[in-house]
Amino acid sequence: MGERLAGAVIAALDQQTVTVIGTNAATIVLPQLARMHADIRESRDTVFTQVEALVEAHPLHPVLTSLPAVGVRTAARILTEIVGKDFASAGHMASYAGLAPVTWRSGTSIRGDHPSRKGNKILKRAPFLSAFAALKDPPSRAYYDRKRAEGKRRHNQTLIALARRRCDTLFAMLRDGTFYEPRTPSAA
Repeated sequence: MGERLAGAVIAALDQQTVTVIGTNAATIVLPQLARMHADIRESRDTVFTQVEALVEAHPLHPVLTSLPAVGVRTAARILTEIVGKDFASAGHMASYAGLAPVTWRSGTSIRGDHPSRKGNKILKRAPFLSAFAALKDPPSRAYYDRKRAEGKRRHNQTLIALARRRCDTLFAMLRDGTFYEPRTPSAA
């Protein structure tokens, strides 16, 4: 679409009979902008390759990527946000990520559990997007469908519940250094 639009602009400029001041500036500016854009894309690809190599070299990489819907980028986010921190429980890690529900209280009124607006936003985003991608995984999809049937009215509420469950699983995997093993029907 960009090439087609640029071609249409150039064709329209060629058909112009009135010369507008600054028309020739486009022939100077557009090639420079295109070069800058290409350089930025190349730099981004180089950085991604370097980050991918660092993440794959980390000892927790195989553990993290054994969880369905956790790839290199998600593993990199998780590693940068939780490595070096010691969480006493899965609930502490979920609270740090902002995935633990909070009860809003004011005086004598209690308004029930709501999603937290606090926590590490970068870490919260990683399991949330991973939970969305994990909807193709049958156990995750079954959990999502069960939560919807239990009364979670909105898609985002259910995804946050799935992200919290995955955060609990992730905590256990990191604590024990074990790979993800889906539950078997007899163990459930």
